[in-house]
Amino acid sequence: MKKSVLLGATMLAALVAAGTAKADGELVLGYMMAKSGPYVSLANTNEVAVDMAVEEINKQGGINGKKIKVVKFDTAGDPKQATTALRRFAQDDAALAVIGPFSSSEVRTTFPVGEREGISQMSMASSAPGLTKGFSYGFRNTTDEGRVIDQVLASLKDKKLPTASGAAAYATDDVVSKSIGTVVIPKMFEKYAIPLKGSVDFQLAAFDLSPQVAQIKQLAPDVVGLGSPPEGAINLAKEMKRQGVSTRLVGGTTIADPELPRRMDGAGDQLTIGTTFFPEVNSTTKAFAEEFGKRTKAAGLNRTEPNQMDASVYDIVYLYSEAMKRAGVTGDKAKLAEERTAIRDQLAKLKDYKALEGSISFTDNDAVKPVYILEVKGGKWTLLDTRMPN
Repeated sequence: MKKSVLLGATMLAALVAAGTAKADGELVLGYMMAKSGPYVSLANTNEVAVDMAVEEINKQGGINGKKIKVVKFDTAGDPKQATTALRRFAQDDAALAVIGPFSSSEVRTTFPVGEREGISQMSMASSAPGLTKGFSYGFRNTTDEGRVIDQVLASLKDKKLPTASGAAAYATDDVVSKSIGTVVIPKMFEKYAIPLKGSVDFQLAAFDLSPQVAQIKQLAPDVVGLGSPPEGAINLAKEMKRQGVSTRLVGGTTIADPELPRRMDGAGDQLTIGTTFFPEVNSTTKAFAEEFGKRTKAAGLNRTEPNQMDASVYDIVYLYSEAMKRAGVTGDKAKLAEERTAIRDQLAKLKDYKALEGSISFTDNDAVKPVYILEVKGGKWTLLDTRMPN
């Protein structure tokens, strides 16, 4: 009997050791998804891009001889759920770093928690100004809306397109959109000596935007700076076409939807935006878009064209991989806190990393990368300009 107990204890210890070895043999990343909730149209394909990057890296031998494992949590774009996810990744899953969260509102709640937990997060979509300020573990592979719209206006000026006067139009029931309309647009217009003739606002649920467009028509600006998600841009552009208003709409990444021209049904010609990804840039972006399209189609997803968030989250996996490689990360649970800090430090030092979106560096924990200026022509996006980071 005593011999059996000893044998059982030995086998149990061996099983525990085997389980620990298996866990230590993987490099765990947490991933906050927004597969449901208000951002689903932009975020529900991000998982495909993450899986593509992880598969590619693991097929090439992983990082420092270890495979990457991703644990996932759907936050539904809810800041409270994002905080729950972060704590689970940090405390229960022993994650080395976290992909996400998606939105600016989530970032505002999770970055302080991540700082206390000592674990890096990297958002793929949050673009409200100044979100990384004061956080050493909070990163964004996005470009501040102020910088994006700055580059859009700089491009219009360089190409001598009409910018003698401007107006602003923005959604009041979306935090980032309102910030763009009330802060970013006026500031950027002032920088480029574009007189702001007036502003109109609307709610995203509003179906009838005829009063707002009538006011824009009366103001007769050369450009209208737009703060809105894609749905607001579509409604505004359609009403402008109905009223015969041909003013150029300009915006940032909040309306960088690859299917936007099609969804506008012939409206929105000349709409000009800045984005950090365009699939027609080179052979690498084209190959990514082709593989992404195959996978999203096979998964039965409605959108099969990659947006900038898909490209961003794909690059986040590679950015973490590069940081882990440079830090010599082992996945040893006894070194978890030390290796999390090493990843943070290596990310902060990354310069000119060759990624899908272009060359990426970090300044104050925000990614610095090319901005592609796109214009709607003939019902599709066309590349108007490429603005390289300073």
